[in-house]
Amino acid sequence: MSKVFVNIGLSLDGYMAPEGMTMGKPEYKNWGAKWGTMMAWIIRQQYFREHLLKLGPGGDTGPVNDLLRSTFERIGANIMGKRMFDQGEISWPEEAPFHTPVYVLTHEQREPWVRPGGTTFHFVNAGPERALELAREAAGGRDVRIAGGADVIQQYLNLGVVDELEIALAPVLFGGGRRLFENLHEPTPRFRIERVLDGPDATHVRYVRE
Repeated sequence: MSKVFVNIGLSLDGYMAPEGMTMGKPEYKNWGAKWGTMMAWIIRQQYFREHLLKLGPGGDTGPVNDLLRSTFERIGANIMGKRMFDQGEISWPEEAPFHTPVYVLTHEQREPWVRPGGTTFHFVNAGPERALELAREAAGGRDVRIAGGADVIQQYLNLGVVDELEIALAPVLFGGGRRLFENLHEPTPRFRIERVLDGPDATHVRYVRE
């Protein structure tokens, strides 16, 4: 069976997103600079620039780039929350950087939104379990990524279905925002460290469930 994994950037004080994060207003509470610092590592990678952002040739190669490539090549479907989708809908390029089916947890009714490059957003009103069922079917044996935001990841951690956590821990302090590890129910899942990769802008840690 395919694995369910989380792959995200995280601030040193445990936030996935800084306070005040609103697309189109990067100066508000300085969230744009904070976010940019946390995600600087991925913007520099060749794979991200060439295959996800479609910026043309160039970018860093090496172990971090190889890690990024292997992560995205394993994804058969993504799951995200409505807040993440709303922010991305106004900021992603026309060819959204997923290239898989994406299942959006929402209470709103909406027809699938097809984008160039293989990304189709499906809007699921029946809860996280149903979204995961659909994502597994669409993934065709490949893995399912829980893309975010924090509340969606927490829901899947509480369901006990997350097999791996891949976290890029950046040396930036947000001081507020959306924390990753909140609202978790007992017993919380147990993980062990499988791999640590040091980069100049982030430490990349993979945790696998025991």
